[in-house]
Amino acid sequence: MPTVLCDSGPLIALAKVGRLRLLLDLWDTVHVTEQVYQEAVAFGQALGAPDALTIRLFWQKHRLPILSVSDDVLTAYKPAITLDPGERATFAHAMTLKEVLVLVDDEDARAEARRLGLPVRGTVGVLVEAHRRALLTLPDIELLFNEISARPDIWISANLCARVLKSLRSE
Repeated sequence: MPTVLCDSGPLIALAKVGRLRLLLDLWDTVHVTEQVYQEAVAFGQALGAPDALTIRLFWQKHRLPILSVSDDVLTAYKPAITLDPGERATFAHAMTLKEVLVLVDDEDARAEARRLGLPVRGTVGVLVEAHRRALLTLPDIELLFNEISARPDIWISANLCARVLKSLRSE
């Protein structure tokens, strides 16, 4: 099983729709870097985002790892694009692992992950994987995609949700 490293985007989106538990149902353990945890929890709480508290409590309850990425690893990684600190630390650490899966939503960051040869999946991919493993029904997926599409605080394209839902219906 790969080491699963999660960026803040999927954490925040899954917390907003009440589906953080899917991460553990799919992969047993999910890791975040200190930078991602700061972004999703500390910065989120400073902004008054309720999902930040949800993430913090979930991480504490399940005693999930928060990784410290060394300065040597961070400086050795030279991204081709500008990344936020969480993405940069996640990718830098991912490059040190043999078998890894990176969860990230930002399209530019996903392109950088692919450039590095890292397997990547976003929030929509997590939900699809949960459906394929019978953790979510098609009506569950429809409801979640409708919620994601309707929420202005989740930056996932309604068009992407519609395309993926259409694909799932035809399977």
